[in-house]
Amino acid sequence: MASALKIGLFGIGLDTYWPQFEGLKDRLEGQLDIVEKRLSAIHPDIVNAGLVDSADKAFEAGKLFKKADVDVIFLYVSTYALSATVLPVVQRAKVPVVILNLSPDNAIDYEAFNAMNDRTRMTGEWLAYCSACPVPELANVFNRVGIRFHQITGMLHDDPECWNEIKEWVEAARVASIMSYNRMGCMGHYYSGMLDIYSDLTLQYACFGGHIELLEVEELAALRKQVNTAEVQARLALFAEVFDVQPDCAEEELQKAAITSLALDKLVELHQLGSMAYYYKGTGNPENEEAISSIILGNSLLTARGIPVAGEYEIKNAQAMKIMDAFGAGGSFTEYYAMDFAADVVLMGHDGPGHIAIAEGKTKVRPLGVYHGKVGKGLSVEMSVKNGPVTLLSVVEQKGGRLMLLVAEAEAVAGPILQIGNTNSRYRFAIGARNFVNKWNSYGPAHHCAIGVGHISSKIEKLGQLLNMDVVKVC
Repeated sequence: MASALKIGLFGIGLDTYWPQFEGLKDRLEGQLDIVEKRLSAIHPDIVNAGLVDSADKAFEAGKLFKKADVDVIFLYVSTYALSATVLPVVQRAKVPVVILNLSPDNAIDYEAFNAMNDRTRMTGEWLAYCSACPVPELANVFNRVGIRFHQITGMLHDDPECWNEIKEWVEAARVASIMSYNRMGCMGHYYSGMLDIYSDLTLQYACFGGHIELLEVEELAALRKQVNTAEVQARLALFAEVFDVQPDCAEEELQKAAITSLALDKLVELHQLGSMAYYYKGTGNPENEEAISSIILGNSLLTARGIPVAGEYEIKNAQAMKIMDAFGAGGSFTEYYAMDFAADVVLMGHDGPGHIAIAEGKTKVRPLGVYHGKVGKGLSVEMSVKNGPVTLLSVVEQKGGRLMLLVAEAEAVAGPILQIGNTNSRYRFAIGARNFVNKWNSYGPAHHCAIGVGHISSKIEKLGQLLNMDVVKVC
């Protein structure tokens, strides 16, 4: 679903200053307006509590943020302020805080400053530049009280590095919001014996929020019976447009896939799903077998439109795929396929659905005589992720009952892949294939991960901080 992110914003000052230093309050409020405009350009839903300069205003601002249900607070430090006039705001709201320590310029004009010959005016000018002054005080109090906070130090103007960091915090907060409202469907059951896949669903709720809907394959099979001929013809036309359907694909299998794809759409709409994990042996029930063995094309279409689907009931990886997709990076289901020591790359991919929106070229549809060693046969997709920078993400369930985010950056490179009707790509790592595999495995992830386009580890690190989850970057 769309993000419901709300950002709280307030500036700080000290009411004692205003009658002493003419124009200082107006100047700082003008700078707060600039911050609001620039934040609104990144994300429009801003709740601005204005310039908080007293304990009374602090309590009012805290009440405003709590009533507005903000997800994160940006605290613009414009000048010195007492921590006692800041704490009530963030303590009442109980959400993460990003401290914006932003100087109005790159430096004080010392020559003009010292030529003022009026120490009162000079002090007022200095106070307009002393945003760094109260930050240690705030950090001290936040730490002692247990308020989670993060800092950005830079300039209000002409500082792209600073504002890119602010943008990444907003994006991370937006993704955290998406995850907190996401409804994930879990259809079928675990792959028997694949112990690394098993997950504590309550732990998923604790870390990400959202809702998990346990679904029956019989529901999908029943929805297949509601599909009409006109819908099937339209879906077959969509397959021909979106996929590179190979000539050896049987028309009967394409029709089955179209029916299942339409039934999946109905299932997603019925339960308002934003992601899904599934697996089902299908033994002994022909209707269920047919639904599952014809599911890959429909799941690939869902994944491409922001409803990622993970096979083998890999719930943790459905979460990782949703995070990557929410960042706009895609997030395709993958695992190790082979080591290529000659080229120093790792081949990675998976059977089942792929994220066709991040494919290099058009995704091929191929028939399978045996359905990946499972019951039945059907159609599958073959694709590689776009050549260029990529990021790998795994949601890792650790010993002791905590989740962590494991991340690595790499390059998807051209070269031969395995033409077996699976998604698979070649990835080159800055630390080399051998070192990557050893380091990645050492953190104990499940054997699946999500791969998306672009290098976004810095955004994932910020997401982890907002969710109070450890993030480990391998490379």
